[in-house]
Amino acid sequence: MKNNIVNILTGGGGSRLNRLTGESWPYCHAELVSASVQCNGKSVTRDRSRNKFGMTIMGFTMAEILLSLTIIGVVAAITLPSLTGNINERTWNTQRKALYARMSQAIALMPALNDYGTLTVGTESTSAVDTAAETFVTDGLSKVLKINNICDSEHIEDCGIVKSYTNLAGSAKSMPTQLSELNSLFTSIWQGAIDKGYAYYSSTHINTKAAAFETQNGESILTFYNPYCTGTADWGRTGQFAQAKMCANFIYDLNGNKGPNTVGKDIGFMAVLYPTDSNVVAPNPLPRNTPAKVFSEILGTCVAMDSESKIPNKEELATLFYNKELIGGISTGEFWSSSRASATELWEVSMHDGGTLLRGISSSETRATRCIKR
Repeated sequence: MKNNIVNILTGGGGSRLNRLTGESWPYCHAELVSASVQCNGKSVTRDRSRNKFGMTIMGFTMAEILLSLTIIGVVAAITLPSLTGNINERTWNTQRKALYARMSQAIALMPALNDYGTLTVGTESTSAVDTAAETFVTDGLSKVLKINNICDSEHIEDCGIVKSYTNLAGSAKSMPTQLSELNSLFTSIWQGAIDKGYAYYSSTHINTKAAAFETQNGESILTFYNPYCTGTADWGRTGQFAQAKMCANFIYDLNGNKGPNTVGKDIGFMAVLYPTDSNVVAPNPLPRNTPAKVFSEILGTCVAMDSESKIPNKEELATLFYNKELIGGISTGEFWSSSRASATELWEVSMHDGGTLLRGISSSETRATRCIKR
């Protein structure tokens, strides 16, 4: 009976020559790989590491496979976010430059940028009227730029504008919906300006509601407009305020309401200065200010922070001022620019009030700045 059971398990007996050892092995199935059994009348011991032909079986245990998968998973968890972040960064940089090129071409085709729409202050008997930004987009920008959708200030979310974003300082902020929320210094008069006799605009003339639009390339753009913008690229030699030179300011989201909705990543800004011969400015600021230094040391400080960074020119510095709340972490005080008024003088812009001043290049006074990439 015992031999019959063995014969059943072994498939009825028989043998096969082991070509490696020259021995004759019984014809036994895999069930007999772990013990000494009677196979064709002989006591046969099979090793788990060898097959029925005497050849070594190579393989991994389940524990080894699970350990390998665990290691691969840990490495992937560490490296994939960095790789994905680098890919996103390159994609955003490419989109940002392409949008800047399209906006520059569009603005160059427009006539004078001021006086679009109606802006009146309400009284006891009349309601306020503000169609400035919406008219600027509808009657002006849409004629020279491919636009899919235009939204008024009450419906900017319909154009992909998010309610909140994260600024460069890492703080969550509500998206502004009018010029005074972009920067309150557009609508308030600084007493120092009055004392010095500087030209400025009061809240009854300057505050406008934002409008939004979507481009055919999928960007969502929030538009702030100043219908009373003045000035030229020649800033003269007298104290002025940067606010009056801004005709439009755009906050763009490269992928609409998709994340991460963070300034410096998918969210950025650009401004248009001067009503004629307009200049489109789109600085990409670094996350922090430089320490206060004399001008000759500032460029080296920017390069030390990032090898591709530059000192902003006067228009770029003014644009940083317009969007200082959006950026976050910009200190008050005068900031160095790289724009020279003469061989010995350059312009600086105050982040305290938007005032512009001339400063000697060789001055021993120290100023900070916010380095940028272009």
